[in-house]
Amino acid sequence: MVVFGGRSGEHEVSLASARAITAALRKGGRHEVVPVGITRSGRWVHSGDPMRELESNHELLPDGSTLEISGPPAKAGEKLPANLGSVDVVFPVLHGPYGEDGTIQGMLELAGVPYVGSGVLGSAVGMDKITMKKVFAHHGLPQVDWVGLTRREWKNEPEAQVRKIEAALGYPCFVKPANLGSSVGIGKAEDAEELRTALEAAAGFDRRIIVEKGVDAREIEVSVLGNEAPDVSVPGEIFLQADGFYDYEAKYVEGGMELGVPAKIPAETADEVRRVARTAFEAVDAAGMARVDFFLERGTDRLLLNEINTIPGFTPTSVYAELWAASGLPYEDLLERLIALALERHG
Repeated sequence: MVVFGGRSGEHEVSLASARAITAALRKGGRHEVVPVGITRSGRWVHSGDPMRELESNHELLPDGSTLEISGPPAKAGEKLPANLGSVDVVFPVLHGPYGEDGTIQGMLELAGVPYVGSGVLGSAVGMDKITMKKVFAHHGLPQVDWVGLTRREWKNEPEAQVRKIEAALGYPCFVKPANLGSSVGIGKAEDAEELRTALEAAAGFDRRIIVEKGVDAREIEVSVLGNEAPDVSVPGEIFLQADGFYDYEAKYVEGGMELGVPAKIPAETADEVRRVARTAFEAVDAAGMARVDFFLERGTDRLLLNEINTIPGFTPTSVYAELWAASGLPYEDLLERLIALALERHG
């Protein structure tokens, strides 16, 4: 069963990943795939053609966002597919909240169904950037300086929070909702006015906010695959096609970024990237898959761990799959490994 769509801002990305995964799994009749879609309102679609229904269930707004325009609210008995217990394994392709954060993983644990990817703990820690960074700090992993705050703290004492961030981090800095993926809601601040604007925007997405010190750095990423003894791919480097930072458009709009693989970094740096990625994966108790993102500071070559993504974008041209292809593991074989890892973990 491939579950896709969902209530997060990464709904469209999920559809693209699910289309690619479903086509690859069905190729040559290797697997019987049961598609299950979740609309933006949380309604489960498991009859007819769920992909087509989700694709036709929204309209594109001028700012590029989407709005659901049809489909009744979920009714009792319509939420979960009745055949959930009869499938061999579930592949959740739900990026961001309500899918990558431990929610659906907890449901599948209760149902006793094997599923691809991290469990409840690894998913939840990987989703919440503040908790993730605290866990990384406990393991002594190098990170950029950061400050965490809540929406309540921002609303109640905005100027005090601005002064605290300025004293701890200075400018430029990056403001992020703590629990959104794919760079949704991120703002860059070069001064106090931009910082206030970015904090207000982030507070609209999440009750927890993280602010990180800006660094002049190359962006290096690796893919991790495994359970107890994970493998790590060759590193790749992200090249943006325009000035700015690695935001949602850079990741998902065609031509927004290019991946250089293998990354042109010294062998010892590549080894350290893989070591830290493996440690980060184990630190949050991840399983199955994850993409781990780094900064390599220009001028000092200081390696800084940015974050871990437990359900990364998953088309054949997504960074996660491309890094494994460059490491000798093609897309279809990668999917087979993930299914085997899910069954191994459940068993």
